[in-house]
Amino acid sequence: MVLYTFIAAITIVLACHVKTTEDSAYDFVATGGRIVTGYTSRRKALNTLYLVAVFAILALLAALRLEVGNDYGTYVVTCHEIFQKGYVVTEPGFNLVVRILYTLSGKEDYLLMFGVFGAAIVAVFLKVLYDQSDSFAWGFFVFMTMGFYYRSFNTVRYYFALAIATFALRYLMDIDVQGMIKFFALILFAATFHKSVLVVIPMYFIARINWKRWALIPLAAVSAVAALLHNQILDLALKLYPSYRNTVYIEEVHTIIENAAPLFGCLFVLGLCLVCYNDAVRDQVDNRMYFNMNIMALALYVSCFWLPLITRFAYYLTTAQILLLPNLICRIRDKTKKKRVISAVVVFCILYFLYFLTEADKMGVRVLPYKSWLFYDHRWLNQTDTF
Repeated sequence: MVLYTFIAAITIVLACHVKTTEDSAYDFVATGGRIVTGYTSRRKALNTLYLVAVFAILALLAALRLEVGNDYGTYVVTCHEIFQKGYVVTEPGFNLVVRILYTLSGKEDYLLMFGVFGAAIVAVFLKVLYDQSDSFAWGFFVFMTMGFYYRSFNTVRYYFALAIATFALRYLMDIDVQGMIKFFALILFAATFHKSVLVVIPMYFIARINWKRWALIPLAAVSAVAALLHNQILDLALKLYPSYRNTVYIEEVHTIIENAAPLFGCLFVLGLCLVCYNDAVRDQVDNRMYFNMNIMALALYVSCFWLPLITRFAYYLTTAQILLLPNLICRIRDKTKKKRVISAVVVFCILYFLYFLTEADKMGVRVLPYKSWLFYDHRWLNQTDTF
């Protein structure tokens, strides 16, 4: 817990020195509306320096981990089977990357695999925050305190696909032919690592629509139907994920309490959106889309809590919170309201982070305790650890 808190604190401090949309607008006014070339170049250089520092810290923490994550051992065995050309259920993009890394390494170096994917996930999310958020600092604060980074220690294939899907959101803001080609190309690329990402195609386009109030009625109806037809939906999910058939995930009884944290996260974000609706949501294409995505995520958590690993679908919707919350803060005109929203975000995110840390060692998360291969011996069996 201490390590994760320290890493979050130091990287957030570094992120606060990265200036993006809101800060650039302030600097433009401060210089009297003049474009100062030297100042701009210096600002870009400092941004690069701080971004590299944040990336290095987070990528190293991900790369140095050992047996951290609920499926760490499963990935070791899967990568072993991939390299030995055995039967695996993982997607071809992931399989290809593993074969390339193992071939270059000259052995079954799963530590290299975790390191490469950890760095790639961090790099894509930092790019998303820098380019698509009104404030990199606030977006990064949400990214760290709401557990998005630390959860990426699990299911590296999924989180890489999630990062790509979040990056692809930019092409849905101003819909045109070129943007659509890029969006679908990115999603299809991500699907070669985790096919669940294909669900974002209908979900993102539904969220992109300018909903009317009556749209909540069919959404509620679909949620009710999903709750009533859970057996049929489960059968469909198992066709998409055949590897989960006859596993403990299916046999366990799931309750809505399991997803209490992300559910309350959705409620908090939706509450803030309603408070700031006229200022920052109603006429804002991006924020309105993110707002709709949170409504859809809330419906998923409430109506499909019984579905194993429902978070894998919901995270495609809730991850937009790292963009929505900073956008809300930056686009509120009333200074008093802005201060109150900032206070609410800070308090909620800190409490969320503390709760996350208390649950981080539980089954299904297991990102604590943190261990590093720098300080632990390996027990080898054909160049593969046994777990």
